[in-house]
Amino acid sequence: MDNKMTSGEIAKKAGVSQKAVRLYDEKGLLKPAGYSEGNYRLYDQGALEILEKIVALKQIGFSLEEIRDNLTNGDAGDIREALNIQLQIMKDKLYQTEMVIDAITRTLKRKGDDLDWDDVADIVRNVSVDQKADRNHFEWVSHQVEAEDWYVRIFKSIEPVKDVKILDLGCGYAKIWRNSWENIPEGSKIFAYDLHGSWADDFAEYLEQNRKDLPSGVDIDLKFMDIEDAATWDMISENQKYDRIIAHYLSYELKDPESMVASAAKVLSPDGFFSINCANVKSLDLFFDSLMAECGVDAPFIKKSISRQENERDEFNAMLKKYFGRIEPVLLENTFSYSDAEDLLRKMKDTYPDQEKFFNANGKKIKAFFEEKISKDGAIVMVGVGKFAHCYL
Repeated sequence: MDNKMTSGEIAKKAGVSQKAVRLYDEKGLLKPAGYSEGNYRLYDQGALEILEKIVALKQIGFSLEEIRDNLTNGDAGDIREALNIQLQIMKDKLYQTEMVIDAITRTLKRKGDDLDWDDVADIVRNVSVDQKADRNHFEWVSHQVEAEDWYVRIFKSIEPVKDVKILDLGCGYAKIWRNSWENIPEGSKIFAYDLHGSWADDFAEYLEQNRKDLPSGVDIDLKFMDIEDAATWDMISENQKYDRIIAHYLSYELKDPESMVASAAKVLSPDGFFSINCANVKSLDLFFDSLMAECGVDAPFIKKSISRQENERDEFNAMLKKYFGRIEPVLLENTFSYSDAEDLLRKMKDTYPDQEKFFNANGKKIKAFFEEKISKDGAIVMVGVGKFAHCYL
């Protein structure tokens, strides 16, 4: 019995319950050094050290299966990789928590005591939308080849000049303005509209803190109103006509985008234009469709997606022609480079999250193809195209 501990004694020293010790024993993580006369498990100092490692690994988020693998292998390289993976997982959890905190804070600030369960559903929806936007933006920035910021390029595409009146529908975080803050032409009057509970709340704070840095005569008037509400358009029309109307990354969020387009046409000045994202085939679909053809892997779901988007594009363009006499396409290219096969495969899986069966069957072949292509060419390059339409009366 010298230096041996019962399950209760080792549990007390490690700061866990006896039930936890029994569980770790059953899972093969902890092994007794012997048995008492009454056939009770006994543990030694080595078992205590292992138990302390288990407790530490659980505290930083490892599952019991991952702990078993790490205790079995014990290789420094494996441990480093496991810690790096766990670090990213914990960062993702922290990001998720921060997003939820931000969404709840915005809702409480906006609604006060006038709360119902629909507001809880809105919190979940807003977190989901914001996370997706953040992930996509980070993904693009981390692989983008062009040095110039994407939103600066969009800003330039609307041909900003002095003393124009601009209507920004669904301004959101307003990167088109933030990222060119000191380059907004003098005398510009910007009327921005969006809902409370969106990233426009953050823009309102930014506007308050940075308004003093705007160029001479520039004014940004942010109003929290529903673009799909007739009362909003009554207010918009009070300012008469607008030289530029922008509705970027908005139509996908509206129940009736055509109503918004029709209303925008009514308040557009004769010499101005309405800038909107065109429904178009996603560059990623075209990119992965081409790669799968080259790889010799059949991916019918990509072709189906492309066909659907082509139909939506044609319908969208036909709708625009009902309200505008001339439509000019504006194409902004963005080049993205992938030099890591695993990274590109992860991007493909994120793009098609419902195709687990496809990736289980073809993932290894696709990754090997990516690795071979990267080894040969140095990187796999995608030229993406952001398509906007400038619509004239």
